[in-house]
Amino acid sequence: MDLYRLYQTRRSIRKFKREPIPEDDLEKILYAAQRAPTDATAQMYSILRVTDPELRKRIAHLSGDQEHIESAAEFFLLLADVWRLRRLVEHRGGRFGRWPRTAAHFAIVDAVLAGSALATMAEALGYGICWIGGVLNGIREISALVDLPEGVIPVAGLCVGVPDEDPAPRPRLPRALVVHENRYRAYTPEELDEAYAAMRPITRKGDWYRVLDRYFAEGGTMELREGPYQALAARKGFDPDLPAPLAEALTARGLEARSLGQLIEEAFRRGYRGVLFNQGAVWLEKETEAHRGEGATPGEALAKALLEAFPEEA
Repeated sequence: MDLYRLYQTRRSIRKFKREPIPEDDLEKILYAAQRAPTDATAQMYSILRVTDPELRKRIAHLSGDQEHIESAAEFFLLLADVWRLRRLVEHRGGRFGRWPRTAAHFAIVDAVLAGSALATMAEALGYGICWIGGVLNGIREISALVDLPEGVIPVAGLCVGVPDEDPAPRPRLPRALVVHENRYRAYTPEELDEAYAAMRPITRKGDWYRVLDRYFAEGGTMELREGPYQALAARKGFDPDLPAPLAEALTARGLEARSLGQLIEEAFRRGYRGVLFNQGAVWLEKETEAHRGEGATPGEALAKALLEAFPEEA
């Protein structure tokens, strides 16, 4: 299939016929995913194929009751995966480095590249696809359902199947707002108005701002996703201040660890009037007690002090 024609007509499909994908086509789709570019040959992603109908049903519910997760012939979870890379390094006697933010960056990039290759091959073969960002709505629960280890987090879901609808392609922003040359440039008010005009057909009422407000403005969907995402990222080892085992231990005691700043706020909320940081140590203080924690980072030291302060579930 001509790729230019494919991109001219591509659209997301949310209604699928309940028909399986032949094994030959499935092999081509997964082959394409594995041929995607990757940084430094590391392939820091995994693809989790969900074939259990009951598991799909639960993921669909946790993702915002998206029925097409259940009805599509195939549903994949695209995962940022540093765990396998760590195991490979340690398998040859190496000591894995500590680079959590960089790990998250490249693992997410690898997962998206693999997912895009998978999706493009599927569409070239005549199937419909739909990316599912809604897996972030239930990211902690979904991660537990599929037994993700430290170093692995969901990036997105991807439905693939035989289309049972033929929607029109959705509009995109004017190219001048997306493609910059040599220097990033600021947008004029007129260009921003052009953006709203270009995207107007995407909603029934012709107001793209309704979508942006619902998802990205204060109190929107993305804010609701942020806390659980931060907490899971810390528990999976992607926070530079909080070692994953300590984040997990704090969560087990009712102290959800999302960041160093959030832990400081939590200490004050629980009545501590002082959080004193020294090199390699933290003191928690209030009128009748004090607790000390030590660690290589301020977050590690504070987490240990909080675990001492709250030995049982808080």
